[in-house]
Amino acid sequence: MRSIYFISHPDVVISPLVPITHWPLSERGRARMAAALSQPWVPGISAVYCSTEQKAIDGAQILAEHRGLAPTQVAALGENDRSSTGYLPLAEFETVADAFFAQPGQSVRGWETAAHAQARIVAAVASIAEADTSAGALGIVSHGAVGTLLYCHLTGQPISRRWDQPANGGGNYFTVQWGPQPQALSWWLPIDGVAPAP
Repeated sequence: MRSIYFISHPDVVISPLVPITHWPLSERGRARMAAALSQPWVPGISAVYCSTEQKAIDGAQILAEHRGLAPTQVAALGENDRSSTGYLPLAEFETVADAFFAQPGQSVRGWETAAHAQARIVAAVASIAEADTSAGALGIVSHGAVGTLLYCHLTGQPISRRWDQPANGGGNYFTVQWGPQPQALSWWLPIDGVAPAP
């Protein structure tokens, strides 16, 4: 058995003029990721993985450098593919995201389906856990929607936005106990220790 900390990247610089996958962490996001370094589980991390999206890379570098490590990028850890629409204004995005979770087997406006994204993230985490040869816990810096899909899988819950991370700008984590029957030990918790607003 080993521990995996699945971390959603914190706050980003949102720009309609920049591809979503290239959005970096904002100053607040970087500050929150730096605050995460005081979490009691950080000293036990022996390897850091992230998606190939800039916001996840930025977060992973902060965590990895603190541990004297270099993050490993894994494309399959990416967020659900939303390239068909690109940037959407917040209200429109929330509506499409609701449909994404509510209709997991259907593509909403060309987005990757939730069912496909779930299978992808579960397989990616399993592959990392099985291949990693370091001795400690693993830190995976990824994204909120696929993290929620992973959580649903690990807890035996049907895909539902009910289990999505709190609306606090991202920057949340849950702990996975990996073994023959992997399980999530908690729902999303804030990386900086600040409880999200109700």
